[in-house]
Amino acid sequence: MRIIGLTGGIAAGKSTVSRRWAEHGAVVVDADRLARDAVAPGSPGLAQVAERFGPGVIAADGSLDRPALGAVVFADPVARRDLEAITHPEVWRLAQQAFDAAEAADPDAVVVYDVPLLAEARGSRPLRFDAVVVVDAPAAQRIERLVAHRGMARDEAERRVASQASDAERLALADHVVDATGTLEATIRSADAVWEQLTH
Repeated sequence: MRIIGLTGGIAAGKSTVSRRWAEHGAVVVDADRLARDAVAPGSPGLAQVAERFGPGVIAADGSLDRPALGAVVFADPVARRDLEAITHPEVWRLAQQAFDAAEAADPDAVVVYDVPLLAEARGSRPLRFDAVVVVDAPAAQRIERLVAHRGMARDEAERRVASQASDAERLALADHVVDATGTLEATIRSADAVWEQLTH
């Protein structure tokens, strides 16, 4: 089994790349989905979040009120670090379970771990990736995508991008780079070229 870390800033095009690689046979493990599982209703993670941030971040149905929590953590670096200290260890535990299951099903599997915050989380767990791939698009272009395609207000888009690692910090981790600055078709061509390098 090979484990590929796939990362990139918000709106860079990671989902496009991971879907394409799934078509090529990759087993995709989505860190965002694991992060939701880590704070699912009734989970120890959600209880820790409520203890740290208060009952205002819990919705009436007992689930995490993501907009309420987001309003706190995106404006406060200390709060964001506290949240990451709660969620990251549980996400890594769930990821390891997924890796083990993929290897049990196919010892030759290529597992793609789609992890947006790889640069930010680097110090929280020893990395055991066979390669790290960065999906790269400049910050200004990602802000435009958030505004145009996700309907986000420009100031919110700028805050989201600024809250993440810089392009340079992400690229410093890269063994390979998918160029996502052009059209969707061009991004897929770049993803295919990197896949060939990873698997041959």
